Amino acid sequence: MTAMRPPLPTTHAPCAGKTLLALGYGYTAAHLGRALIAQGWRVLGTARRQDTRAAIAAAGATPVPWPCDMVRALQGVSHLLVSAPPGAEGNPILHHARGAIVGAARHLAWVGYLSTTGVYGDKAGDWVDETTPAQPTSARGKRRLQAERDWLHLREVPVHIFRLAGIYGPGRAPFARIRAGTARRIIKEGQVFSRIHIADIVQVLEASMARPRPGRIYNLCDDTPAPPQDVLAYAAALMGVPPPPAVAFEAAQMSPMARAFYADSKRVRNQRIKAELGVVLRYPSYQSALKALWEQEQQDISADRGGSEAQGEN
Repeated sequence: MTAMRPPLPTTHAPCAGKTLLALGYGYTAAHLGRALIAQGWRVLGTARRQDTRAAIAAAGATPVPWPCDMVRALQGVSHLLVSAPPGAEGNPILHHARGAIVGAARHLAWVGYLSTTGVYGDKAGDWVDETTPAQPTSARGKRRLQAERDWLHLREVPVHIFRLAGIYGPGRAPFARIRAGTARRIIKEGQVFSRIHIADIVQVLEASMARPRPGRIYNLCDDTPAPPQDVLAYAAALMGVPPPPAVAFEAAQMSPMARAFYADSKRVRNQRIKAELGVVLRYPSYQSALKALWEQEQQDISADRGGSEAQGEN
């Protein structure tokens, strides 16, 4: 069972201004960073690669090479987001920076660790919520659960755990794969997944920052768990094309990681983010999210064409 602890008292000294340090500036951190920068926050993000650090700077954030001197990196930081996944060797952030993070606890108002609903394991399509015992079946899920426990062990630090369902959004919609002919509807009897749009992840994280409850665990997902083949079929219908070919799970050519995702089937409840954080999902279903993503894609294409035609006339 996941280690639980009562909420810590809010005794952390406030910082001058609001500064987020994202340890691992991937898809979620980049979207959150963009939203916070627009609100006047200072945002820093770690990255190993020079091209990634250049992209962070281009987005208006401050790149921090990783690994780094964490005592120095945490100076003036009020909020810390951890999205770097654990590896086979364990939790890389805590191995490198446990002491520095504990030492910065006085001025950290909020720490968020991005985990996965995979920690619940396979429930044969049944519902789970944050009180459901975590029983991961995959090595990835087991590592994530251990990482959660490691973070919650830092009692001086205001840690919040966010268990994310399948993430999608701009750049992560199925339209390109359908258009390229590489999408397949993998059919596995009884298989169902939960998922969440990146915009709703961002608003949950912002809501938690505004109402911190150290030690709390939140499921991040929409209201409409569904078989993956239904999602692809709906996306194809929006595009006005036939659904991708159906392939039996047993016969499907898949990477080991993709196949491992199909080992778990469950429906994830999200009532806690609504009741405690006041979140109203922008995209409560994959239908509403995919429709908005498709419409935005068509608008972008029209704008690009209009720009190209205007240049051709000059």
